[in-house]
Amino acid sequence: MTVKAITATPKVKSPKTGEENKLRIRLRAYEHKILDMSIKQIMDVAERYEAKVLGPVPLPTDIKKYTVNRATFVYKNAREQFEMRIHKRMLDIVNPSQKLVEALTNLTLPSGVDIDVKMM
Repeated sequence: MTVKAITATPKVKSPKTGEENKLRIRLRAYEHKILDMSIKQIMDVAERYEAKVLGPVPLPTDIKKYTVNRATFVYKNAREQFEMRIHKRMLDIVNPSQKLVEALTNLTLPSGVDIDVKMM
């Protein structure tokens, strides 16, 4: 097992209030390819407006398992298992500008991607 060193990023202070503003974006999807594609779209928009992006950070995958009997009445030992995997990623955008926020709201993501945006 290898251990990676975690380096802390310095906090960026906004010139007006002296506090750090972050836009935290959490994305969830059943397919990881669509999720990575939508993260790339968000990062391209952020690079276009010259914003500092931290991430993407992969979060733990939720796995929901369902066990179903194959037969309705007999053969209790004959069962099938199905599972759904929910992949999650997180992005932080430090000190976003108003134009960047407007561009992100107008961004069209593929269907099946759930997005949560918080201002911190």
